[in-house]
Amino acid sequence: MFTATLIAASSQRNLEGALVENLRNALGGGDAIWLAADEAAEFALQTEPSNFEDVWQSCQDMGIDLALQPMTGRRKKVLLADMDSTMIQQECIDELAAEAGVGARVADITAKAMNGELDFEGAIDERVGLLKGLPETIIDYVLKTRITYMPGGATLLATMKANGAYAALVSGGFTAFTARVAGTLGFDENRANTLEIEGGQLTGRVVRPILGQEAKLDALNDITQRLNLSTDDVLAVGDGMNDLLMLKNAGTGVALHSKPALQEKCKVRINHGDLTALLYLQGYSTADFHTPGT
Repeated sequence: MFTATLIAASSQRNLEGALVENLRNALGGGDAIWLAADEAAEFALQTEPSNFEDVWQSCQDMGIDLALQPMTGRRKKVLLADMDSTMIQQECIDELAAEAGVGARVADITAKAMNGELDFEGAIDERVGLLKGLPETIIDYVLKTRITYMPGGATLLATMKANGAYAALVSGGFTAFTARVAGTLGFDENRANTLEIEGGQLTGRVVRPILGQEAKLDALNDITQRLNLSTDDVLAVGDGMNDLLMLKNAGTGVALHSKPALQEKCKVRINHGDLTALLYLQGYSTADFHTPGT
């Protein structure tokens, strides 16, 4: 048995009942269950449709995300999340580079690295090298003035944690940022790279070892083993090719507003919904949502 979930952007709320019913009828699905009025609905399917990719693309063309998952085990016990362009709306290294006056050059390298066109470790060394000499205080300034959180993230964390889940922020970015983001959103732990700082300035180097694609997979395995859980118990989310191994080995791996190369390799893709889409994928309705502090 499978569950098909349809999700609209929370800002648009353009999921029409007629679309849900027409799709349910065409695929031979069970009764539709609305998780959020005009935004998210699901129904059961006996088998995976052979034309799923065509149906998915048709939904995309209407501004609707469609995901198909096994019905059992959807509600996860671990959230493993990337940070840049996933839990926050920016790439931290690009924002630091903008302050250093090399924003366009670094942003181009970042885009190519996240799409798998460049070696991740080499790309991070090249970009960080361009930040040499920046004062350490620039990190706090960027956090305060240039970093914004992805919509739905706080609700995602609060809801999953209220239901007993463990949350880890695993980033190819930097600990100076992940520590703040993790603390604000309520992650239980964070892992990232460390910018080398000497005499109050960035040296242009990254402390070894560099956390890349393999390290994210290691985090998945380490955390599940430590909690005595299976990788099937994990919901992982990311946007770049350095997230691929983490997403492919998690029980549910979600490519969120991701680079084309990653989308091609992932079954669950969210391009219109925000981070609350990850709750709908697990069968949570808005009545189940928690807000921070509740």
